[in-house]
Amino acid sequence: MNSALVTGSSGFVGRGLVAELRRRGHEARGAVRRQSSKAADAEIVAVGHLSDSTDWSAALREVDTVFHLAARVHQAGEGGGDAEADYRRTNTDATVALARAAIDAGVRRFVFVSSVKVMGEVSAARPFAEDDPPQPQDAYGRSKLAAEQALADLAGQIEVSIVRPPLVYGQGVRANFLSLLKLAASGWPLPLRAATAPRSMVFIDNLVDALIACATRPHGSPATYFVSDGRDTSVADLVRLLRAEMGLPTRLWTLPSGFVQATARIVGRADAAQRLFSPLQVDIGRIRRELGWSPPVAAEVALHQTVRWFLDARSRRAL
Repeated sequence: MNSALVTGSSGFVGRGLVAELRRRGHEARGAVRRQSSKAADAEIVAVGHLSDSTDWSAALREVDTVFHLAARVHQAGEGGGDAEADYRRTNTDATVALARAAIDAGVRRFVFVSSVKVMGEVSAARPFAEDDPPQPQDAYGRSKLAAEQALADLAGQIEVSIVRPPLVYGQGVRANFLSLLKLAASGWPLPLRAATAPRSMVFIDNLVDALIACATRPHGSPATYFVSDGRDTSVADLVRLLRAEMGLPTRLWTLPSGFVQATARIVGRADAAQRLFSPLQVDIGRIRRELGWSPPVAAEVALHQTVRWFLDARSRRAL
């Protein structure tokens, strides 16, 4: 890999990927929607909103690898035909258009960041493996799966790698994990002792390293990989670990999971309750075997770094 295009380069993972590519001596160009966006001091190209008519010509010039991270992200509570069409337009149609433009531009490899949500919401008896039948439960998951399938059809014309991460966390994280950090830091007693279902996560540095491995190590095409930190944890144990890093007592108490989930359904947050009490695990055996990849940062170190970032940012009122 000599020169890479990173879409979504102003986002949480995109910024980390661009910075690491540059640190390793690769040229990295960021594709953003608006010119005001920043991408770790890299060259950036504004491409506007993602659709099947996006003009990628300037962004793809003299590029040999594409990392496609940009997407319409999952929003709790969205539904209906309009949401389905919006996800399809951004996450499926735009992905296929970018891949075809990359083929026309002579790009060698296409690395697509999909999601564990193509498999569904619960892994049940064992961790998900790549060959398990996908069962997406929402418009976001369905749009990502459709993009995977379309890319597989193009794999004879460009090398395709598909990466399905679970929850991503680390320095600069937002959304649900930041909310959990704030909740842990509050010190309040939390009714989460019964939230013991194991769930996979991936530290941002580990995810970035896996994406670069997909672009630089030989493997078949199309190839689909799950990634994680290699150590799963429950929400209850995660709160314990976070509070220990913060120097706080655990302070968890038991509220029956059935009561929590019933209450969550009433207030329209059944998805959040499911994340607390249901397993969602992935098996990373394939990426270990085929790419020789293992998470370079241990989960304990990753959580320590994340908490240090959070406490520092909070002390500077940067959150």
